[in-house]
Amino acid sequence: MSFQEKRAWIYAAVAVVVPLAYAVTLLARAPRTGLAAGGYVVPLLIAVGASIVLNVTAETVAAGLAPREARTRDERDRAIGRRGEHAAFYVMSIAALVPLVLAMREAPYFWIANALYLSFALAAVVSSVVKIVAYRRGM
Repeated sequence: MSFQEKRAWIYAAVAVVVPLAYAVTLLARAPRTGLAAGGYVVPLLIAVGASIVLNVTAETVAAGLAPREARTRDERDRAIGRRGEHAAFYVMSIAALVPLVLAMREAPYFWIANALYLSFALAAVVSSVVKIVAYRRGM
Protein backbone atom coordinates (compact mmCIF):
# COMPACT_ATOMS: atom_id res chain seq x y z
CA MET A 1 0.00 0.00 0.00
CA SER A 2 1.44 3.35 -1.02
CA PHE A 3 1.76 6.21 1.43
CA GLN A 4 -0.82 8.25 -0.49
CA GLU A 5 -3.31 5.39 -0.24
CA LYS A 6 -2.66 5.24 3.52
CA ARG A 7 -3.44 8.94 3.69
CA ALA A 8 -6.75 8.33 1.89
CA TRP A 9 -7.63 5.57 4.38
CA ILE A 10 -6.78 7.84 7.31
CA TYR A 11 -8.89 10.64 5.87
CA ALA A 12 -11.79 8.23 5.27
CA ALA A 13 -11.64 6.82 8.79
CA VAL A 14 -11.62 10.25 10.39
CA ALA A 15 -14.36 11.49 8.02
CA VAL A 16 -16.62 8.65 9.18
CA VAL A 17 -15.73 8.27 12.87
CA VAL A 18 -15.79 11.92 13.96
CA PRO A 19 -19.18 12.85 12.43
CA LEU A 20 -20.64 9.65 13.88
CA ALA A 21 -19.31 10.56 17.32
CA TYR A 22 -20.76 14.05 16.90
CA ALA A 23 -24.16 12.60 15.92
CA VAL A 24 -24.12 10.23 18.90
CA THR A 25 -23.31 13.18 21.18
CA LEU A 26 -26.23 15.17 19.80
CA LEU A 27 -28.63 12.26 20.01
CA ALA A 28 -27.58 11.52 23.59
CA ARG A 29 -28.47 15.10 24.56
CA ALA A 30 -31.75 15.12 22.60
CA PRO A 31 -34.02 13.52 25.22
CA ARG A 32 -33.06 16.14 27.79
CA THR A 33 -33.08 19.32 25.74
CA GLY A 34 -34.52 18.48 22.34
CA LEU A 35 -32.38 18.04 19.27
CA ALA A 36 -32.40 21.59 17.95
CA ALA A 37 -32.69 23.26 21.36
CA GLY A 38 -29.57 21.68 22.82
CA GLY A 39 -26.16 23.24 22.62
CA TYR A 40 -24.66 22.07 19.36
CA VAL A 41 -22.01 24.74 18.83
CA VAL A 42 -19.36 23.42 21.23
CA PRO A 43 -19.72 19.77 20.11
CA LEU A 44 -19.60 20.88 16.47
CA LEU A 45 -16.43 22.92 17.07
CA ILE A 46 -14.91 19.99 18.94
CA ALA A 47 -15.77 17.68 16.04
CA VAL A 48 -14.14 20.00 13.51
CA GLY A 49 -11.06 20.45 15.70
CA ALA A 50 -10.85 16.71 16.39
CA SER A 51 -10.97 15.99 12.66
CA ILE A 52 -8.07 18.32 12.02
CA VAL A 53 -5.97 17.06 14.93
CA LEU A 54 -6.65 13.39 14.17
CA ASN A 55 -5.82 13.77 10.49
CA VAL A 56 -2.59 15.63 11.18
CA THR A 57 -1.53 13.27 13.96
CA ALA A 58 -2.32 10.08 12.04
CA GLU A 59 -0.59 11.36 8.93
CA THR A 60 2.47 12.37 10.93
CA VAL A 61 2.65 8.92 12.51
CA ALA A 62 2.21 7.24 9.13
CA ALA A 63 4.88 9.48 7.63
CA GLY A 64 7.27 8.62 10.44
CA LEU A 65 6.81 4.92 9.74
CA ALA A 66 7.25 5.23 5.98
CA PRO A 67 10.62 5.61 4.30
CA ARG A 68 11.28 8.99 2.72
CA GLU A 69 11.13 7.59 -0.83
CA ALA A 70 7.66 6.14 -0.19
CA ARG A 71 6.29 9.58 0.68
CA THR A 72 7.09 11.10 -2.70
CA ARG A 73 4.19 11.60 -5.08
CA ASP A 74 4.41 10.52 -8.69
CA GLU A 75 2.14 11.45 -11.60
CA ARG A 76 -0.29 8.62 -10.77
CA ASP A 77 -0.66 9.87 -7.19
CA ARG A 78 -1.34 13.39 -8.43
CA ALA A 79 -3.93 12.14 -10.95
CA ILE A 80 -5.69 10.07 -8.30
CA GLY A 81 -5.61 13.04 -5.92
CA ARG A 82 -7.17 15.27 -8.57
CA ARG A 83 -9.87 12.73 -9.32
CA GLY A 84 -10.77 12.45 -5.64
CA GLU A 85 -10.83 16.20 -5.15
CA HIS A 86 -12.99 16.68 -8.25
CA ALA A 87 -15.50 14.17 -6.91
CA ALA A 88 -15.49 15.94 -3.53
CA PHE A 89 -16.03 19.27 -5.26
CA TYR A 90 -19.15 18.04 -7.04
CA VAL A 91 -20.55 16.42 -3.91
CA MET A 92 -19.90 19.55 -1.85
CA SER A 93 -21.38 21.79 -4.55
CA ILE A 94 -24.59 19.82 -4.68
CA ALA A 95 -24.84 19.11 -0.94
CA ALA A 96 -24.22 22.78 -0.07
CA LEU A 97 -27.52 23.62 -1.72
CA VAL A 98 -29.33 22.14 1.29
CA PRO A 99 -27.96 24.63 3.86
CA LEU A 100 -28.41 27.41 1.32
CA VAL A 101 -32.09 26.57 0.92
CA LEU A 102 -32.44 26.19 4.70
CA ALA A 103 -30.98 29.68 5.16
CA MET A 104 -33.33 31.12 2.55
CA ARG A 105 -36.25 29.51 4.33
CA GLU A 106 -34.95 31.02 7.59
CA ALA A 107 -34.60 27.64 9.26
CA PRO A 108 -33.06 27.48 12.74
CA TYR A 109 -29.27 27.81 12.83
CA PHE A 110 -28.99 24.25 14.15
CA TRP A 111 -30.26 22.76 10.90
CA ILE A 112 -28.21 25.07 8.69
CA ALA A 113 -24.97 24.39 10.57
CA ASN A 114 -25.50 20.64 10.66
CA ALA A 115 -26.47 20.45 7.00
CA LEU A 116 -23.27 22.29 6.12
CA TYR A 117 -21.21 19.99 8.37
CA LEU A 118 -22.84 16.97 6.73
CA SER A 119 -21.91 18.41 3.33
CA PHE A 120 -18.26 18.62 4.35
CA ALA A 121 -18.32 15.11 5.83
CA LEU A 122 -19.91 13.63 2.69
CA ALA A 123 -17.37 15.36 0.47
CA ALA A 124 -14.51 13.98 2.57
CA VAL A 125 -15.88 10.44 2.47
CA VAL A 126 -16.51 10.56 -1.29
CA SER A 127 -13.03 11.97 -1.93
CA SER A 128 -11.44 9.19 0.10
CA VAL A 129 -13.51 6.43 -1.46
CA VAL A 130 -12.72 7.62 -4.99
CA LYS A 131 -9.00 7.70 -4.18
CA ILE A 132 -9.02 4.27 -2.50
CA VAL A 133 -10.91 2.71 -5.40
CA ALA A 134 -8.49 4.28 -7.87
CA TYR A 135 -5.52 2.88 -5.96
CA ARG A 136 -7.10 -0.56 -5.61
CA ARG A 137 -8.41 -0.97 -9.14
CA GLY A 138 -5.76 1.02 -10.92
CA MET A 139 -6.08 4.11 -12.98
